[in-house]
Amino acid sequence: MSAGDPVVGHLWSWAGAGLGLVAGLGLVLVLVRLPTLRRVSVEDRVAPYVRDAVPPSRLLLREPPAGPLAVAERMLAPVMGDAVAAVERVLGGRSGVRRRLDQLGDRASVEEFRAQQVVWGVGGLLVGTGAAVLLAGARGAALPPLVLLVLVGGAAGVLLRDWALSRAVRQREERMTAEFPTVAELLALSVSAGEGAVGALERVARTCAGELSGELRRTLAEARAGASLVQALQGLADRTSLPSLARFVDGVAVAVGGATVRNADEL
Repeated sequence: MSAGDPVVGHLWSWAGAGLGLVAGLGLVLVLVRLPTLRRVSVEDRVAPYVRDAVPPSRLLLREPPAGPLAVAERMLAPVMGDAVAAVERVLGGRSGVRRRLDQLGDRASVEEFRAQQVVWGVGGLLVGTGAAVLLAGARGAALPPLVLLVLVGGAAGVLLRDWALSRAVRQREERMTAEFPTVAELLALSVSAGEGAVGALERVARTCAGELSGELRRTLAEARAGASLVQALQGLADRTSLPSLARFVDGVAVAVGGATVRNADEL
């Protein structure tokens, strides 16, 4: 293709438009983060009056990020926080996201998941921009459809992360459903051999491997951390959407609670 080829001309024009868009977005980010234009937070307003407070132990402070990307991470942190807040306002549904994260066994917070959605959305914007540039170079499409294509790419990236979370939860519950008969049989064999409900749970959690046995280990860890075993089992039932597993866990909780009451009466 020669320099006078209209396809090459379209590519150069769209490349220039892309560079101008990036430069414009950078200028907007700089202006938005200027102290004179930035809204003063509650912490900034209260900070001058609490400077004499005793600082917390340095052992409780999170270590600042280190490495070659530390500076970039600190620079992008305010922008990422604003983007996470925007996604939260548009999508909402914190309780649904929290429940799915619990069903997945993920200890990440809702804010961390929203940050992942922002990253996926940026990736979708880049893919949409690339597709728009190729489409403009090949067919010389008008500007509004190309801008719409870029925006659709960003929205698709955000929604794709949400779909990936739901799919991961569904696959995990399928694995738990496949493991359930084996775990239930081992628990029944342990109880019939003379072990109590707690001992049977510990034996199965220790000898088995898989998603369901991992949930049993988490339940026992919560019980050792101070919660009653009945409360920990109820938490396991609340974290699953499988009716059969929820009924089974409720039955074990009732059995453990009845044994505890009988032991208290004997004492």
